[in-house]
Amino acid sequence: MAAKAAANAITYRSVASSMPAISGGRCRSSRTWNSVRLPRNRCCSSLRNNPADVDGSNSAAVVVAKDDKYGSKQIISLTARLYDYILSNVREPEIMRQLREETAAMRGSQMQVSPDQAQLLAMLVQLIGAQRCIEVGVYTGYSSLAVALVLPESGCLVACERDSKSLEVAKRFYEKAGVAHKVIVKHGMAADILRSLILNGEAGCYDFAFIDAEKRMNHEYFELLLQLVRVDGVIVIDNVLWHGKVADPLVSDAKTESIRNFNRRIMEDERVSISMVPIGDGMTICKKRLMKMNMDDIPQSLHVI
Repeated sequence: MAAKAAANAITYRSVASSMPAISGGRCRSSRTWNSVRLPRNRCCSSLRNNPADVDGSNSAAVVVAKDDKYGSKQIISLTARLYDYILSNVREPEIMRQLREETAAMRGSQMQVSPDQAQLLAMLVQLIGAQRCIEVGVYTGYSSLAVALVLPESGCLVACERDSKSLEVAKRFYEKAGVAHKVIVKHGMAADILRSLILNGEAGCYDFAFIDAEKRMNHEYFELLLQLVRVDGVIVIDNVLWHGKVADPLVSDAKTESIRNFNRRIMEDERVSISMVPIGDGMTICKKRLMKMNMDDIPQSLHVI
């Protein structure tokens, strides 16, 4: 079965490309938002296994699908140097830089979204004019802080997190950033919290949701959020590429399989428009369509009456 999958998989060939040296880390604006630069050993760790990229260069910055159906389209391959360049063009508020650096010293810091991901989330919230948002999986609050900072004063973010220790860090930074009044902190199991919101009559009342929690629960979170988010509202799911494991037919652990299955379901789900974006560990952006919800498509265990 693995051999068959490998035979059907799209393979890539590298195209050599030389890139000029990058002088990142400079602030490009005098406003609150500043460019950010992470230490090289904090990004693109998978690329360090490539001997051609040990020194941080990018001798294979472009790949081309061998499948002729893609028309030999050249696609950027994210190398350490190129990612440094991207980070140097991210506008990161000072308060978020402080939170990122404090979180970096904590256990589980790899769970924090990257600055470029946080910037994308904030822009999505602004683009749709979101007023009411939900985050499933807060950790120390980096992504939720990015959202809260761009919400209007009347806006609110329901932040769901089960770990009390990391949640304390998040709450401290909400206060420090002056956005605590916008954030409704919910400590507990996210699925239970989402069900309680539905029971409270809040179905269809939210504009935006972000899922970054237990990956094997993605489908359940998604189905509940699909009830809570309005038509034309947006749901974003993190880690859909799972360090590249989802594309490796030789990897079949339970968590990777659950993410593959979730990605397949979303691909086939006509209730949403989708776009999988190779940013961070991969994000899928879903926009809820105007369709009659068929309760038969939702598992009985997720029905909230």
